[in-house]
Amino acid sequence: MKGRREWWKDSLVYQIYPRSFQDSNGDGIGDLNGIRQRLGYLKELGVDVIWLSPVYQSPNDDNGYDISDYQAIMAEFGTMEDFDALLLEVHELGTKLVMDLVVNHTSDEHPWFQESKKSRENPYRDYYIWKEPREGGMPNNWASRFRGPAWAWDEQTKMYYLHIFSRKQPDLNWENPKVRQRIYDMMTWWGEKGIDGFRMDVISMLSKEPSYPDGELKDGNPYGDGQPFYANGPRIHEFLKEMNQKVLSRFDWMTVGEGVGVGTKEALEYAGFDSGELNMMFHFEHVELCPGPYGKWNENPVDLVQLKEVLSRWQQELEGRAWNSLFWENHDYPRAVSRFGSEDPKYRDLSAKMLAICLYLMKGTPYVYQGQELGMTNCDFKELKDFRDIEIHQVYEEMVGGGKVSHEEMMGYIHHTGRDNARTPMQWDDSAHGGFTEGTPWIRENSNYKSINAKEQMGREDSVFRFYQKLFGMRKDSQVIQEGTYRLLLSEHPGLFVYEREWEGERLLVACNFTDQWQELRVPGRTLKEAGLWLGNYETEPERAGLRPYEGTVWAL
Repeated sequence: MKGRREWWKDSLVYQIYPRSFQDSNGDGIGDLNGIRQRLGYLKELGVDVIWLSPVYQSPNDDNGYDISDYQAIMAEFGTMEDFDALLLEVHELGTKLVMDLVVNHTSDEHPWFQESKKSRENPYRDYYIWKEPREGGMPNNWASRFRGPAWAWDEQTKMYYLHIFSRKQPDLNWENPKVRQRIYDMMTWWGEKGIDGFRMDVISMLSKEPSYPDGELKDGNPYGDGQPFYANGPRIHEFLKEMNQKVLSRFDWMTVGEGVGVGTKEALEYAGFDSGELNMMFHFEHVELCPGPYGKWNENPVDLVQLKEVLSRWQQELEGRAWNSLFWENHDYPRAVSRFGSEDPKYRDLSAKMLAICLYLMKGTPYVYQGQELGMTNCDFKELKDFRDIEIHQVYEEMVGGGKVSHEEMMGYIHHTGRDNARTPMQWDDSAHGGFTEGTPWIRENSNYKSINAKEQMGREDSVFRFYQKLFGMRKDSQVIQEGTYRLLLSEHPGLFVYEREWEGERLLVACNFTDQWQELRVPGRTLKEAGLWLGNYETEPERAGLRPYEGTVWAL
């Protein structure tokens, strides 16, 4: 942390999932010109950085995370001229734009893979991971993260290729220096175009264990868990240091890596202040708590004691050594209000505000996912045909088709943890389809858009939107929030999340109630009698003896 303070540390980052943000031409699909129409909204919220989920050319097997051309725009989203206009307008507003970098895999329709599968001798063969059959079967037992095997058979060349995600997403071979250089050239091309950094998809998975051993069988999956052998692999830091040297260090960028299998120890290696790799890492410990017999597919409530332990460990173990990223939601996880708060209309807004207080008063760069600032909830879909996510359909086929769970059980699991919960159209107003499109949306909108929408909230001072706006404004003016140390209090309390921030003698006490019951607040060694209220989520003055349902308070001690 020597020298000037990096701009990304104090920035509010807003993730846009373009397909679901705003449609400008009536085809039911969000697009770049739709984003341009809403830049004023983002500016009013206080957004400093827009993180754009993939807009590259793609056949859309996995909603753009299967890229067929890294230097072209998906036709559904617009043209490169539209992108250039968006980038210009973003910068004119004093905002920055960060792209999504997806380089663990490409689409099987990418020209590199089309060449690679032509013959074993093709110059592009070694751009991907091809293996001979083992004992007449697959090279190992690894499971795809979308269920089923992680290997696909190519009849023409009589070999298997690795796809840790969809079979239409073959993994690139990062052992090949030609692959790495082509990727660095592409990243440099975007940098010279003027973007402000990259969010790096599954970046911890670039290096695989070269022996490709079998994985452990668990979570009721007939295929093995290969994650210990494809996450945090033996050459990953060598690759990222090379990337930093050849590309990242040349630009004043924000770089954040998606860290599958990353704990605090690994985060310090990827993003320690002296690592020479990335600025920050996303971890998923706090959003993947309380798994069931089928892993994430469950309806288990969150254990608050576990949640406190995870978030506090990241605060304390990265203190002075690396920078945290703070997020509740993204395009791969359910809505925070539904997962950690309450969908009950009586408490929905309160719990959304409480969750904002709880997380965003910690140390790190805050990330908000589109609609989170409105308190959007999980979708209320009733039928399987409503869902568009490839993962949902594949796991349904395996678990219901395989007789492991009933249709009703699986639909409950999907409502609780499915990725499409975050992908329903942005709810702009109470007109048809929430103002997202004048056509038929690519995925059905959540039916509560008439009561939860941006227009209504921007016109109401006590709304979730206005609370987010206020909180982030206060955050930017507070040294204790930006720089202070973190101390967890009442670690074993099952309903309260209480912690303290301190900076040069200034102290803030953050107290949040994660239940729908009044909770007594007694903190040994601390008194709130003389404390001043810094921020709260109720309209009326809080008590000092306890917290009302889903109440969040911040006290200046």
